[in-house]
Amino acid sequence: MGKIKRSQITGMNFHYLHYPLDYFLAAMVKYEFEKIELWGAAPHLYVEDSSLVEIRTIKKEIDRRELEVVCFTPEQCMYPINLAAKESAIRERSVAYFKKSIDAALELEAPMVLVTAGWGYRNESRQEAWSRTQDSLEQLTVYAEKQGIVLALEPLQKIESNLITTLPELKEILASIASPHLKGMVDTIPLAVEGEELASYFQQLQGDLVHIHFIDGNPGGHLAWGDGSLPLETYMKTLGNYNYDRALTMEFTSSQYLIDPNKAVEKSLRSLTPFLE
Repeated sequence: MGKIKRSQITGMNFHYLHYPLDYFLAAMVKYEFEKIELWGAAPHLYVEDSSLVEIRTIKKEIDRRELEVVCFTPEQCMYPINLAAKESAIRERSVAYFKKSIDAALELEAPMVLVTAGWGYRNESRQEAWSRTQDSLEQLTVYAEKQGIVLALEPLQKIESNLITTLPELKEILASIASPHLKGMVDTIPLAVEGEELASYFQQLQGDLVHIHFIDGNPGGHLAWGDGSLPLETYMKTLGNYNYDRALTMEFTSSQYLIDPNKAVEKSLRSLTPFLE
């Protein structure tokens, strides 16, 4: 059984939304992170507003602090982005947005872009929406392959999507788009809400599991570790059993952390440290 390294714990800027990006980067240095996952949204880095020069300037600031971007995660839940949209204009805009995000990841030297399936209208045939998101993902996978980027596909909660919310649904879409540039990932919150086991993702996805959002919850909430009730010790044992050596991103989306984002980081590190090598 392996043990998780401190260097795998990865910071994310989502809950630093009310602070400038430099504040987040300084916090990552303060708390001795080596890796970050960059949430792509205003005011930090929104691809629709950011020029190539601006993205390269951000990369210089990241490099200056000796941080590594393991994944670029463009905002796709709050903004009008939906890869399964019935309206062709929205879907075309969404595909174009993700292509810009892939280009941004290339500049940031991030090997992955996080992507979600979007959602279909709940009073239409699920298969119709599934076909649309499959077509969108196929387009993006071709583009990602040209750029040498991997798309990490994340299941969402059922309140967020009606397409890919469970491991079987994730496996289905991965099987339908056979490409080494489309892989699976897992977030501990949708996993816990659905009553799934982390070990199942390792067993069934094997090499196709490339990324994890690692946060506490009740079971929802995207909380700092120690603010929820998820089985941290069990999860850490599972990660060790399967020799997981990739990033574990602390994605705190609860508004309670917006005023003092550093506190969420500090609390989580206190909870995680006993399990780290």
